[in-house]
Amino acid sequence: MKALNSIFGLAILFVISNANAADGVISVKSPLSAKATMDKFEQLAKSKDLTIFARIDHAAGAKKVNKELNPTEVLIFGNPKGGTPLMQCAQTIGIDLPLKALVWKDAQSQVWLSYNDPAYIATRHNAENCPAAKKIGKVLHTLATTTVKQ
Repeated sequence: MKALNSIFGLAILFVISNANAADGVISVKSPLSAKATMDKFEQLAKSKDLTIFARIDHAAGAKKVNKELNPTEVLIFGNPKGGTPLMQCAQTIGIDLPLKALVWKDAQSQVWLSYNDPAYIATRHNAENCPAAKKIGKVLHTLATTTVKQ
């Protein structure tokens, strides 16, 4: 059983990559199209009782000004049950909430699902020991890995 857990842990490390190495951003490769990835993430977020505030299509916006952009969408979502305890650790965290997920297709046609690491957000606001950050991190990790599973 321990060996199986170790193998699973290593597999997750291979799935989760740091694309373009942005500080505090976790990026996961998706085998799905950008639209399918965001659709699935949104559906899973709703199933976890997360409120969807907005879905922004940056590529469509670029098209309106005669520019090209690979598929790039942001989903803004959250729930006061998670966000409030995070802000109780440091009220300035409110500037980083609600949470966001970014689905984008890179120049090599690889689709990525990216989100801000709640632990990084907490550290940014001098609340590195905030238990809510760890809980939210687990939820986001589960949402991301479930989204990219076929």
